[in-house]
This record gives sequence, structure tokens and C-alpha cells, in this order.
Amino acid sequence: MALTKYDAVVVGSGPNGFASAITLQRAGLSVLLVEAKATIGGGTRSAELTLPGFLHDVCSAIHPLAATSPFFKTLPLDKFGLEYIYPPLAAAHPFDDGSAAVLTNSVEETAGYLGADRQAYIDLMSPIVQSWPVLATELLAPLHFPMHPLTLAAFGRKAILPASTLVNKFLSPKAKGFFAGMAAHAIQPLTNAATSAFGLVLLATGHSGGWPVARGGSQSISNALAAYFVSLGGVIETNRPIATLNDLPPAKAIIFDVTPKQLLQIAGEQFSAFYKWQMKRFVYGMGVFKIDWALNEPIPFTNADCRLAGTIHLGSTYEEIARGEQQSSDGIIVDKPYVLLAQQSIFDHLRAPTGKHTAWAYCHVPNGSATDMTNAIEQQVERYAPGFMQTILARHTMNTIQMEAYNPNFVGGDINGGIINLAQLFTRPVISFSPYNTPAKGIYIGSSSTPPGGGVHGMCGYYAAKRALKDVFGMAEKVGLAT
Repeated sequence: MALTKYDAVVVGSGPNGFASAITLQRAGLSVLLVEAKATIGGGTRSAELTLPGFLHDVCSAIHPLAATSPFFKTLPLDKFGLEYIYPPLAAAHPFDDGSAAVLTNSVEETAGYLGADRQAYIDLMSPIVQSWPVLATELLAPLHFPMHPLTLAAFGRKAILPASTLVNKFLSPKAKGFFAGMAAHAIQPLTNAATSAFGLVLLATGHSGGWPVARGGSQSISNALAAYFVSLGGVIETNRPIATLNDLPPAKAIIFDVTPKQLLQIAGEQFSAFYKWQMKRFVYGMGVFKIDWALNEPIPFTNADCRLAGTIHLGSTYEEIARGEQQSSDGIIVDKPYVLLAQQSIFDHLRAPTGKHTAWAYCHVPNGSATDMTNAIEQQVERYAPGFMQTILARHTMNTIQMEAYNPNFVGGDINGGIINLAQLFTRPVISFSPYNTPAKGIYIGSSSTPPGGGVHGMCGYYAAKRALKDVFGMAEKVGLAT
């Protein structure tokens, strides 16, 4: 029998892969992390995609969950070069009349932008924000008996609702549109159950700290995770694609930061017929079409608040956003898509040459779509920032097929590792008491296809590693979660 050089191997260097690797290494094990690409990072990479000197985030750009992650809070990433920059305003949602609703650190201040719905917003969000330190740990976890059941139940009564229902708490088109822009991060029809949860969580993170960008690009998060892991004695190998289990060295535990599609390709022969049947039924959601721009100047938004926000939601009314998300889910290409836009260079001078700027945006499209959405997205920006088109020096686009080629975890352009609807919220990738386990001894899945799902927070990988520590090594983690 071959001797094991490593106690554990982690496949994939996204935030979840590093969370698994660090958790295992901190427990005193020897860990190898392998990455197929030349650079680490998964969904947190940065590169000069347009012109020399213009640094763009290839995938994730704004990091509300990274800054508040109960796992990341236990890591000394600041000592390894990670610095978050907090824009003056977390997010803004412009309207066609030139006004905007704005997400700030203050519930009351944000409510002040919502006119007649001021008190309704305060009543909705104040209890959630007050409970957020507790809720963050409860929500970013697999299905479990909660430590704070009453607090979680109070949140759950609102979060379980479709956004199309909760939005009726508001009277004004402005408040409804603002909430729709938040809830549409769910990347699914707003009539789906639990889409309100996405809006409420994002609003709570904004009020509880903000939506930061990583100085020097999202790659800085990956670099800090890697440097800390190596400082503990961990080993990283890049340019090492894994096609079968035979491509890996012997180890007692293997954790895959991949989706069900890749796991079946690599290790499917080790699984039971029933498990494979369940994994093949896993549902991927809508894809994205993404643009990065090199700009001659900042985006000239009509509304001044939009020039101070890290994130902009473009789509105006609830009706426009809801219609677009439903049609995209139904396989229809939308003329006026809901657009998520980030303008990191306004706050981070490392992103572009002096006096120049970058911007990042994407819209939702049918899974696997090859349609070029460049004009549709740019017209949506021009709608709220007349003259934007004249500021463009260069652009780089990626359709869903190119997104998947770049990162195989983005199946059909799905950046969440599978739709996070009610059926797959806690039971991803299969219905199981421990969704991180597979039927094969020592093989685990710890990607965004497991609870709590997509986002740069590392919690999926952390919980997968925690399970492996208990099952394979009979150990408990040495460092608990931050609260």
C-alpha cells in the first residue's frame, strides 16, 4: 500500500478550497492544495484584461460576505497583505428621474432616501441588523439546530418569502425597486420562495459594516489566504488539473472545491448509483454575461450619490427587474437586463493608471447562452450616465461559455455553483444529514454547491474540512468561528 505523503489533499484554490486547506492545516495535518490553472484564486482572481495597467476582477469584485465571514474573521489575513477599502456608500440604485436610493451604514439614513416608506424600511431592517452578529453565524452554515432559534425564526419568517411578496411591504416604486435590486442577487425569478433572504442579507451586511473592495484586486484575498496557508506549512501546486483520482497523491482525505458535474467526472466510479443519480439531478441556475471596461474617466452618473458607491444596481423599477429575471430564467434574452456594476478604481488607485479608471458589470442570461449582451449592458449604463460610451477606452467581455472555460465551476455561466432556490438552499448538492460527505470514504465536497452556497466567505470549505477532521482523523478543529 502506498505511503501517504499528505494527510489531506484539497482540489481547487477558490476561497472554499483555501478554507478547507487552512482548517485542516491548523489542526496539525499535512495538506496539499492543487489548482488546475497557473494562478490561484478560483472566483477571486484579478488580471489586466483590457489594457496594460488596468487591473480588473475577473469574477467577484465586491466582498460584503468576505469581510463578515465568521471563518475569515479568525484568520490574520491583514498580516499577509489583505486590506479592505470601504466606499463611502455601499450601493446605489438610480432611477430614471435622476434620483437614487442608497445603502449606507445607517438604517435610518438609507430609510431617508425612501420617502413614504421610511418607517416601513426601519421596521423591516432594524431588528435584522441588531441581530446580525448572531444571524451571520446561523445563516452561513449547513442545516442545523440553531443556537438562537427565536432570532433565526424571526428572520426566517421574512426571509422565506418570495421577494415579490415582501416587496409589498413598501408603497413607493422607489423602495420596491431598491429592494428588487438587492433580491435579484439571487439570480432567479423573484417569485421564488426565499428570494427575500438574499435582499435582507445584503442589506444587513451593508448596514453592519459595508461592502468593501480588496485593495489591489480580489486576487489580494487569494494571495493572503495562500500566504497564510503556506506559513502554516501547507503546500500549493498550480498547473495541476485533476481528471481522475489517479492524478492525486495518496491521502486519507480529499476535499473537492468543485461542483457535482466535475466531481462525478473525477470520482464518479467511487460513488453509489443512488448518489450519482442525486448528483445528476443537481440544478444549475442562470448564467452571466460580464464586461470589464478601461475608462478615460469615472462613469458620469447623473446622480451624485452613484459616483460615491462601490456597487450600482441598474434596472430602476421592481417591475422591470422582476420581468427581466423571469424572462432570463425562462430562456429569453432581455433587452433591458438588470445590471450589477462595480467601480472599484474610484476608491482603489491601484486599479488603473493615474487619471484613468476601470468598471466591472454583468447581467443574468439563460444558462449556456452565447448571446453578446455588450450593447444591452452599455445602454443600461448610458441610461443613468449619459456620455458613458465616450469614456470607454477598451472592453473585455465573457459570455457564459467563456466563463465556464475560465472556471469549470461556473457551469453554463452559473457563478453560484448551482441555483440557490428553496429546494437547494440547505440540501445542496443532495439531501443528506451531512451534505459534505460522499459515499466514498475520505472523499468530500466543499464548494459553493454545498451549504451555505455562493459568495466569497469560505464557509462551505470550512464545514467540509470540519466534517473530514471528525470522520477521518477523529479530531475537532483547533480554532472555532468568530462571532
